[in-house]
Amino acid sequence: MRNKVFGRRSGLRVSELALGTANFGTGWGHGAEREESKRIYDGYLEAGGNFLDTANGYQFGQSEVLLGEFIASERDRLVIASKYTLRTQPQDEGTLKLGNNRKNMVRAVEESLKRLNTDHIDLFWAHISDNVTPMEEILRGFDDLVRAGKIHYAGLSNFPAWRIARADLLAEVRGFAPLVAIQTEYSLAERTADRELLPMAEALGLAATLWSPLGGGFLTGKYRNSQEDTRASKLGILVHAEKSARETSVLDTLLAVAGELDATPTHIAIAWLREKARRSTTALIPILGPRTREQLDGTLGALSVQLSAEQVARLDAASAIPLGVPHEMIAERFPRYTDEDALDLRWPPVI
Repeated sequence: MRNKVFGRRSGLRVSELALGTANFGTGWGHGAEREESKRIYDGYLEAGGNFLDTANGYQFGQSEVLLGEFIASERDRLVIASKYTLRTQPQDEGTLKLGNNRKNMVRAVEESLKRLNTDHIDLFWAHISDNVTPMEEILRGFDDLVRAGKIHYAGLSNFPAWRIARADLLAEVRGFAPLVAIQTEYSLAERTADRELLPMAEALGLAATLWSPLGGGFLTGKYRNSQEDTRASKLGILVHAEKSARETSVLDTLLAVAGELDATPTHIAIAWLREKARRSTTALIPILGPRTREQLDGTLGALSVQLSAEQVARLDAASAIPLGVPHEMIAERFPRYTDEDALDLRWPPVI
């Protein structure tokens, strides 16, 4: 597994695939017991990975506890990311243990440090926008935690692009610790980040970690004709389904390319993301979320898959989404061009 610099806002080096640990524990009634979680962790490190992603609320805190146990002997060679915003325990009632506000941020980071059994978190995320807390408050809170040495870097997960762009500028002009990354869902099944989030990240030099790279299992193809008890039936969230012609086209193309390369659909879905990362000027890091060591090993097989330009183009076309206004109008009148092409500025704009 290759390492790459984590965007243009940091010198941090991380592995090209991150390991998501939302399945470490069984607090949600669906996940991996300690022994299986350790096998997943060991397999990821054996493959050359160093970037582990968790959150205060994953498995009601069990994920951080297990991860803290696993990393104890090798903390300094790993990059640990965690998050705050959502409640840790379902019984955490009221509004003081929820949201992006500074009070919750400080409380959450202290509790995460204890569960992780470490004195610092390498990358600390605001997990999702609460639509209430001013961005200035979030940034100042992050800055204080960086200055105190409790976190090294900060980022925004599941925030709209306009809030991230404003935060990036505010941090710069006010001298706060910079944001270094965003986190968003992205895969062949979910490409709406192509409209604003990923172009913004590339323009600003922010790294992007990409959750649910297999569409909650949809892109494995295993649910197409299956009646098994799936994560969709257990959690009811974060899972895509074959409910439109687009999803059918994505899955058909994925299966066809997999057959051509004697690979699995999982391999092709991850290989396509690696190709997107190769073409990007900033770091795009898929977050793997296996529940078993077998799932991890099956996913890591993507590292040896090489897609042709024609195969990438087919997958791009099958998964493409309408970009909407104003992006399609801009693309029609001023398409992307290379240094060898002439941009005809004589075209009159049509409004």
